[in-house]
Amino acid sequence: MTDAAMPFLAHGSYRIRYELEGPDTGPVYVLVNGLTQYAELWDGYRDAMVAKGFRVATFDLLGQGASDKPSLFIAQDDQVAVLGRLIERLGDGPVFLAGISFGGLIALRYAIAHADRIAGLVVMSCFAELSPQLFLLGNALRTGLILGGTSYLQDLLLPMNLSDAWLGPQLSNLEAIKRQGWLTNDVYALQNLMESFLDFKPLTPQLSAIAVPTLILNGEFDFLTPRPLHETLRRQIQNSALVIIPHAYHAFTLEKATLTIDLLCRFAEDVLSKRWKGEQSVWIAPEEAGGPLVPFPSGYDHLRAIPVPRSPA
Repeated sequence: MTDAAMPFLAHGSYRIRYELEGPDTGPVYVLVNGLTQYAELWDGYRDAMVAKGFRVATFDLLGQGASDKPSLFIAQDDQVAVLGRLIERLGDGPVFLAGISFGGLIALRYAIAHADRIAGLVVMSCFAELSPQLFLLGNALRTGLILGGTSYLQDLLLPMNLSDAWLGPQLSNLEAIKRQGWLTNDVYALQNLMESFLDFKPLTPQLSAIAVPTLILNGEFDFLTPRPLHETLRRQIQNSALVIIPHAYHAFTLEKATLTIDLLCRFAEDVLSKRWKGEQSVWIAPEEAGGPLVPFPSGYDHLRAIPVPRSPA
């Protein structure tokens, strides 16, 4: 899509690029980017979900992609307001809101303030608290960006976010993947986005305000936002369920896209048909799309790895 054809929202003096596709009468999914992402990374999701009858909205946060990039600090409040402006354009039908990592944080904040406006919430690789480990990792990544630029930040994030199984076949193509990131997100905008954490206040005391059905997705081996951070969400959001994605890392939306799309669609379908029962339960996702979710086995600690029988020697 050329820039001239892109629709934009206005937030103060800033323009925010968004795209909306799918049947006018379908339930809407709004997909919110992670910190270093951009809307095109959801293209496969949009196409698959539109084919299932959903209307799909994607957008670049302030400081990302084709949206305006303020030259100074970008407040999280502005990101929540931008999300609100987009949702205002979607009519009165059911809206499902899904966000990954930083996008999940923005989705959480919107749901706390406007839970009556959405039919369901999906938070992926997310958090409501900046644990000491996450705080130090965030500062280290910000320092890496300042000293080494966008390329060095990508060098740090790729092995943190993705598995060997995904990275191995991509090693010869990584420079092209990184180049797309350079072209889409610039170093100063990313630094401003990272600095939006400087005034971060824990959301845990406010999570009980979220009464809508909430699906919490966490990769089994996510060490950027590990299981205890998701456990806070599960315990505080009454109508929630935690689903653990086997063999997955932080950016499972990229390497396990088909499975994630299936889980998002199934969640919305369960909510709309009134089959959803969160009950703060814990589940294991299937290995492949379409497979059954399995309750986490009783007697095992779900804050650790998924228990699997040892294969015969």
